[in-house]
Amino acid sequence: MLLAVAVLALGFAAFLAVEVASEPARRHRVALRRAAGYGRRRRHDPTVETAKFADRVLTPMVRYLASLTLKLTPRTSVEAIGSRLLAAGLTGRLSATQFLALKAGLGIGGAAAGVAVAAAVSPVAGILFVPTLGALGFRLPELFVARRIAARRDRIRGELPDALDLLAVSVEAGLGLDGAVAKLTEHMDGALVDEFSITLGEMRVGEARHDALKKLAERVPAPEVGAFVRSVVQADQLGISLSRILRVQASDSRQKRQAAAEERAMKAPIKMLFPTALFIFPAMFIVILGPALINITHVFSLR
Repeated sequence: MLLAVAVLALGFAAFLAVEVASEPARRHRVALRRAAGYGRRRRHDPTVETAKFADRVLTPMVRYLASLTLKLTPRTSVEAIGSRLLAAGLTGRLSATQFLALKAGLGIGGAAAGVAVAAAVSPVAGILFVPTLGALGFRLPELFVARRIAARRDRIRGELPDALDLLAVSVEAGLGLDGAVAKLTEHMDGALVDEFSITLGEMRVGEARHDALKKLAERVPAPEVGAFVRSVVQADQLGISLSRILRVQASDSRQKRQAAAEERAMKAPIKMLFPTALFIFPAMFIVILGPALINITHVFSLR
């Protein structure tokens, strides 16, 4: 009985993860259906009565769990989660509410997996596995977002020097900052260029340039972008040459990128030490000493 309950809870957690991941696409399809039905006379829809069990029962349960988790979470924590999702580039695909529901569902699923292990092994094992797997499932989305933020920060740092060089060339050619950003979005691709595209759209709809640039610094998790935004805003306020500032910023970011690459290269031997000691050396010793040990054992067995 305990194993069956654990399996059901684990299945519900897996369904919750899939449901949260597919929620934006489902909302888009619903919005398209509603838009297509505007201006038409409402008719009886027999598909409502034959809807899937997941749409009629499980989806409302997921939404209820998401709303309950949102109520139990402080507002400051929800805002912090939204900021981290923004820095990870997941804003359009995963909301803070969905993220909290995913954490709760995976936590329940991890605890259920611990119960299943305890039922299969021994009840004493449940003391260890239930809280451990539950905490691991609860923390798993946070680890995923942290890795996304770190990977996105590295990509943006790698793209920043070339982007600043193109901006500097465009400004030196006589374009304003808006035109230079437009040229950047036309000739380059990447995470940083996507953020510049959002900034360009905000400026085109009438938002002040310094406000749009400050939002860019808030969205991008790289400190170098924040330094670039502060320099551009200061140059705009004081009337300083923008092309010179862009050249200095590009050179500085390129030096930082080279220093980061050298630092990673210096850390590589230390990181390779443990896999070498754990996996390569034992296999090498077996290959080298194995035949000798077999011969020694054979000699002693003949005596």
